[in-house]
Amino acid sequence: MKFNKWTVGLAAVGLVSLNSAALADDAAPSTVLTSLSSTTLSGYVDTSAQWNLGTGNANTPPYSFGGSGKADGFNLNVVQLSLDKPLDESEWAAGYHVDLWLGPDANALGTVSSGGASDFAIRQAYVTLRTPVGNGLDWKIGVFDTVIGYESLASPNNPNYTHSYGFTIEPTTHTGILGSYKITDTVNVSAGIANTVGPVINNRAFPSSTPFSDGKAESYKTYMGAVALSAPQDWGFIGGSTLSAGVVNGFSDFLGVNTANYYVGATLNTPINALKVGASYDLLDVHNAGGDSWDVAGYATFQATEKLSFSGRGEYLNVNGGGAHIYDLTATAQYDLWKNVISRVEFRWDHGDNGKFFGGNPNSSVSTSAGNRKNAYLLAAQVIYKF
Repeated sequence: MKFNKWTVGLAAVGLVSLNSAALADDAAPSTVLTSLSSTTLSGYVDTSAQWNLGTGNANTPPYSFGGSGKADGFNLNVVQLSLDKPLDESEWAAGYHVDLWLGPDANALGTVSSGGASDFAIRQAYVTLRTPVGNGLDWKIGVFDTVIGYESLASPNNPNYTHSYGFTIEPTTHTGILGSYKITDTVNVSAGIANTVGPVINNRAFPSSTPFSDGKAESYKTYMGAVALSAPQDWGFIGGSTLSAGVVNGFSDFLGVNTANYYVGATLNTPINALKVGASYDLLDVHNAGGDSWDVAGYATFQATEKLSFSGRGEYLNVNGGGAHIYDLTATAQYDLWKNVISRVEFRWDHGDNGKFFGGNPNSSVSTSAGNRKNAYLLAAQVIYKF
C-alpha cells in the first residue's frame, strides 16, 4: 500500500495511524486537502529598539503598545501568523481569516478572557460569507478588527512606528457579526453587532454574576456602523482619495462602563504625486462620566524614491476626565533596503501642555514614581520582516 506524503506526515506526528489511513487512502480524495490548497499563510515579525531620552521611565507617554517595558532597549514586539481563505466570485461564497499574535504586544492587545497575562492572542478569527443581495452582502462572524480608525493594529500598514493617541482611545477588536455592502465603486457601508466594545473575546456586557448597570439587561450588546467614500479616478489628482466615518456604542471591557466612539478620517492625494496627506478626529464619550476625551491628528507621507519615504504626524489629545492636554509630533524615515523588510527610524516628542505627566523614577531617592517632566523624547528603530 502506498501512502501520500500528507498521510505519512500526519502519521509521523501521531495524528493518524497507518492502518486507518490505508482505508482512507482507498476512498475519494480528501476534501480537507482541497480546502487547504486554497488557504494562504502569511504574516510578519516585528522588532524594535528604543532610546527614551532623559532619566526616569516610570511614566512614558500612554499610547497603545508602548510603555516602560519597551523603553531603553531591544524589543520583540509581535509575531503575526495569518491564515486566509478569501471569498471567491460566486454568489454563495464562503471563507475564513485568522490572525494569531505571539509576543508582548499579544499580551497588550488584551483579548484573553481568563484575566491572566499571555504572550499569545487571537487578533482576528472569523468566518466570511456572501449572500446574493444586490451587489453581494458580505459577512464576518467571529472576532474582527473594529470598523473605525485611521491607523491599523498591524504596524506594517501604518506610516509610523508608534501609535497615535487617537488610535489609543479607539476600540481594537470585537466579537460578533459584521455585514459589509458595496453600494457603488465609491461607496461602501458596514454595520455590526458585538458582545462588547472589546477586546476580550466572548465577554458579556452585564452577565448575571454581576449587578446590572443603568438598568441594562444581560443581553445588552454593542452596535457599530461605518461608511467609506472614495473619489473617482477621473477626478484629477484627488482621484482615489478616501473619506470615512463611523461610530461604536456599547459596554467597554477596558473602562468597565458604557461608551461611544465617534470617528472621521480622510486621506488625500495632492498635486505632488509623491505626497499624500491625511487627518482624523476621534471622540470618546464615557457615558455619565462628566466629560469626553477627543483627539485630532494630521498626517503626511512623501515617497522620495521607490525605497525611501518620510512620514510625519502631529496631534493634540484632550482628556477632560483627567485634565490632560498632550501634543505629539512624530517623524519617521523608512528605507526598504532588503526584500520583504520594512526598516524605519523614528523620532517622537510628546508634550504635556498643562502638567508634568512624564518621567519619574521610583528607584531614585531624588525623584518619585510621579511624573516630573512636561516633555518626553523617543528615538526608535523598527525592523519588520513580512512573509
